[in-house]
Amino acid sequence: MSSMKRREFITLFGGAVAAWPLAARAQEAERPRRVGILIGSFEKDDSVPQAELNAFKEALAAAGWHEGTNVHFEYRWGGGAPTRIRSAAKDLANLRLDVIVTRAAPATAEMLKQTTTIPVVFVQVANPVRVGFVKSFARPSANVTGFANEEPSIPSKWLALLKELLPRLNQATLIHHPETTLWDDLIPVFEGAAVSLGIKANVVPVRDAIQIENAIAAARSVPTAALVAAPDSFIAGHHDLVIRLAAQNRLPLMAGFKYWTQHGGLISYGSDPTDLFRRTASYVDRILRGTRPTDLPVQGPTRFEMVINLKTSKALDLEIPPMLLARADEVIE
Repeated sequence: MSSMKRREFITLFGGAVAAWPLAARAQEAERPRRVGILIGSFEKDDSVPQAELNAFKEALAAAGWHEGTNVHFEYRWGGGAPTRIRSAAKDLANLRLDVIVTRAAPATAEMLKQTTTIPVVFVQVANPVRVGFVKSFARPSANVTGFANEEPSIPSKWLALLKELLPRLNQATLIHHPETTLWDDLIPVFEGAAVSLGIKANVVPVRDAIQIENAIAAARSVPTAALVAAPDSFIAGHHDLVIRLAAQNRLPLMAGFKYWTQHGGLISYGSDPTDLFRRTASYVDRILRGTRPTDLPVQGPTRFEMVINLKTSKALDLEIPPMLLARADEVIE
């Protein structure tokens, strides 16, 4: 080979080698990204309003990620049961995903057991530091960050609203599933607030529909009582049953999310989950563009909403104080 041809060959070969990484990066950039979504309840369960998922996808689309073109979603549902949530988490961990969104503490806990490498963005977790998901809000650890959905004082707010609604309230029964609540602050804050308001706190763990029925029937035996539904995936998955039994036993029902009052509960107060899902999209977008979860601080809720169902109050022969009605973000008539 002549020296001229050899120089031409080396130049061409070197250019091709240099182009390979660029081509690989371009191909990676063009690859549709895969986003996993793990939700602990049933797929058809309206405790997960479609508005939440729609808000998330719309916000991602506004950031340039369009379903069916450059992003694909893998949904998994836990059916409100720890074993199903665990199975769904394992399934997602075995897929080639770029990031996983988990809704609520049980789904997040199971997902973090399955992967320490895939970025996880949680939403609607009450106290991510206390349950060990992150080391701190400011500096999350490893592969996880997200959006907390409640302030630690929220149980105090529930009881204060019930006391305002029912000045003679004697007892408030909190039903919860001990394995799916994963909120250590919930019970002590609830019990402490009850003492300060002169209310007896009755905390009842429930693990199936029969125990829910028994707990609500027992709560009704106390004069001027109220029922509080804990914000966990098991209770959420049985919200229709809880609402129906509360109505049958003529118990005012307080819950943390709007869908409870939309389906017949008396009053709800808590963070706006649709807003949290919309904000979650911003973190997913940044992770898909290369930001590490540990560089994205955990954020808390910025919007809260109180909803009152007047139809339910009339069925219970309760008159809602005008000042309480005036503060409500929505009144269902």
